[in-house]
Amino acid sequence: MNRVEKLAMHRSPSFGACLCGLAAALLLVLAPLSSRAQDYPSRPIRLGIVGTDATAKAQPDGYTLLMVASSFAIIPATHAKLPYDAERDLAPIVMVAKNSLLFLVNPKVPARSLAEFVALAKANPGKLNYASPGAATQTGLVIELFSRKAGIKLQHIPYRGGAPAMTAMVAGDTQFTAISTLLSLPQIEAGALRALATGSLTREAQFPDLPTVAEQGYPGFEAIQWIGLLTTAGTPREIIERINAEVNRALREPDLIAKFAQQGLAPAGGSSAEFARTIATDIKTWSETARAANIKAE
Repeated sequence: MNRVEKLAMHRSPSFGACLCGLAAALLLVLAPLSSRAQDYPSRPIRLGIVGTDATAKAQPDGYTLLMVASSFAIIPATHAKLPYDAERDLAPIVMVAKNSLLFLVNPKVPARSLAEFVALAKANPGKLNYASPGAATQTGLVIELFSRKAGIKLQHIPYRGGAPAMTAMVAGDTQFTAISTLLSLPQIEAGALRALATGSLTREAQFPDLPTVAEQGYPGFEAIQWIGLLTTAGTPREIIERINAEVNRALREPDLIAKFAQQGLAPAGGSSAEFARTIATDIKTWSETARAANIKAE
């Protein structure tokens, strides 16, 4: 059996631990491929999450795979120059997992719905703060987009990561944020934060009584994090579809579903074309939002 090897693993600010765990699981998914075919793979597959540019410039043969978080679509929206084109140079294979962002307030904020929070913000323009894990992160872009749609103005307080942002929210230094379930659930359960909405388009099984943003007057508004697998543009379609099929198969395995749940994630799956549309839509949305709010990476 051919060896599937893992290259340099790097922790992204918000999804690093999940990416590392998923990459390890994915290695087990890809390893058996060689036992079912003579042609692919016949040498080590390289899987790393720091090598976007390297993957973009690799041979298009399916031997270099890239696992990314949804920040992949934010980087081209907030960086003026990149050594690769996210859509032209890379080929989406499959969305592996996803989780929704939760819209949260400090319990001292007198709002128990998005409508109440929006009314409060309109009555106090520019006086309410929101926390994010960094200046040019998905949280910042999501809240700027929501603010534009709601017609409110909030002050952005960026922190160096999700944990400091949560600390600021619990302390009351900031009043509002939109952040992952994994980071926020312990604080919600302890009563240290209050959830106003989920960013998914349908209600979460974990929070059946928590309405979505879309339900609360913002149709089609979605705020999720995702993790997905890509390769080099020009890779033969049959190789992309083989990997897609294997990952989709693995995502139905109870053990893998349970491991995802431990990290606050749900299996995604779907076709490579669907994943490509998600990436294109996200890049367009975040580019427009970043320009409107003058958000740039430091």
